[in-house]
Amino acid sequence: MDINALNKICCGLFVLTASDENGQNGCIINTVMQVTSSPVKISVTVNKSNYTTDMILKTKKFNISCLDETAEFDLFKTFGFSSGRTVNKFADFKDFKIAPNKINYITRSTNAYICAEVTDTIDVGTHYIFIAEVTDAEVLSVYPSASYAYYHSNIKPAPAENKSEKNRWVCTICGYVYEGDELPDDFICPLCKHPASDFKKM
Repeated sequence: MDINALNKICCGLFVLTASDENGQNGCIINTVMQVTSSPVKISVTVNKSNYTTDMILKTKKFNISCLDETAEFDLFKTFGFSSGRTVNKFADFKDFKIAPNKINYITRSTNAYICAEVTDTIDVGTHYIFIAEVTDAEVLSVYPSASYAYYHSNIKPAPAENKSEKNRWVCTICGYVYEGDELPDDFICPLCKHPASDFKKM
C-alpha cells in the first residue's frame, strides 16, 4: 500500500483553539469538515496526545481559525512545533481576538473563524473525532484558504541539505527530520505528534 495516496485528499489547514481554567491553547490540524446543515455541525479530528484535545474533552467547546494563503511558516511553528503543556503559545503571540465563547481565535492569515460546542466524541484509535454544533462564525478576509498541498509547496521551507551518511526520514506534516539506521514503527514526531506512517525516507 502506498500511504502517500492519502496526501492527495484535499485538506485545509486550521488552528484549533480551546481554553480551560489554566488558560488558552491551540494546535495545527488539517481535518475539519461540515457534516450537517440543520443544525450546522462540523467534525474535527485531533490527535489524543495534543494538550488542546484534553481541553476540549473537559470543556466541550473549541474554535477553528481557517488559515489562508498569506500564512507564513512562523505561524505553523508557533502552534504546531511545541506543546501547550510546556509552552504558553499565546504569551508572545498578539494576533488574536477573543470570540463570544471566551476562546481565542487567530486574526493573522485567517479568512474565517468558527465557534462550536461538542455534541459527540468518537474514539478512532490515535485520534478523537469531535462532532460539534456551530454557535458562531465570521468571515474575516477574501484570501483563499491554505490547502495542505499549498503549505507543502509554498509555505514550508525545504529541508536543509545534510551530508550525514545516516538514513534520514522527513515528517511530511511539519518537516522534522529523523536520523538513524531505521525509523521505528512506533515513532511519534516530537514536533507535530504524527506517527511513523507520516514520514518518508529522504
